[in-house]
Amino acid sequence: MSVSTQQFIEKQQRNLENVITAQNHLFSGFEKLVNLNIDLFKSSLDDISAKSQQISGVQDVQQAATLVNDVAKPSAEKALNYSKSVYGIFSDMQKQISQLAEKQIADNQQQAVELVEQIAKYSPTGSEGGVALLKAGLVASSNVTDTILKASRQAADLHEANVSAAAGAAFKTAEQAAEVVDKNIARARKQ
Repeated sequence: MSVSTQQFIEKQQRNLENVITAQNHLFSGFEKLVNLNIDLFKSSLDDISAKSQQISGVQDVQQAATLVNDVAKPSAEKALNYSKSVYGIFSDMQKQISQLAEKQIADNQQQAVELVEQIAKYSPTGSEGGVALLKAGLVASSNVTDTILKASRQAADLHEANVSAAAGAAFKTAEQAAEVVDKNIARARKQ
């Protein structure tokens, strides 16, 4: 009923590979975040430079109001796109780690099945009831684990749909606000 040294080493190697894979996923996500922030910083510097040149050419209030409106639109869009990108990075990391966790859970369940089979194989006569109880407990725990995994996947999918809907609503609201600003500027010009 004992686990051989080779089996123990193989299990430990699989566990170590899972830890390394998880670290790689996390590092990859961190790298994506750093690159996103560097790109945003570069883009912001370019925008500041361009807007600074435009500001030096402003001659009246209407040009200033138009410039403010032109600056506000891309900023709102950039903020929304940045938020979407960050969410996408974290969502991808969550999916990768969840897949890894599900794989690990499946491996652990398989190990538990093998252990119960070994116990059944080497158990003394008359212990069939105890072995049956172990098997029933294993089946029940597997069912609970599967239910929890399905519920967590559904919750993640629902969360992603809600975030997408909220982002769409925020973008629509930003567009509506920009339209209101445009109308107010147009009215101010007429007066």
